[in-house]
Amino acid sequence: MSLSNKHKRFLRGLTHKLQPVVSIADKGLTDTVGDELETALGFHELIKVKIRCDRQERAALIKAIAADFQCELVHTIGQVACFYRANPEKPRIEFPSKEK
Repeated sequence: MSLSNKHKRFLRGLTHKLQPVVSIADKGLTDTVGDELETALGFHELIKVKIRCDRQERAALIKAIAADFQCELVHTIGQVACFYRANPEKPRIEFPSKEK
C-alpha cells in the first residue's frame, strides 16, 4: 500500500487541522492503545498519534505501528506521527485526480 509522494503531500496538508486521537506514553504500545489505533484508523483513515518517549524508542514504535496495523507513515514532527490506512468499505479521503 505504498503512497506516492504526491499522495503523501496531499495527506500532509490534511493533517494540519487534525488533533492527536491516540497518545502513547511510558507504557508503550499496549493492547488498549492497539485497539484505539485500530478503531481510529478504521473510522478516520488519517490520524495523528502523540508518542511521548525518547527518539530511538519513538522510531521503533512508529515502525511497529506501521507494520502491525498495515498503515502508511505520512510524516512525523517531533513527538507527533501521522498515519494513513484506506478504508475499503467507507472511504473518507478522496485523492485529487491527476487531471487539473
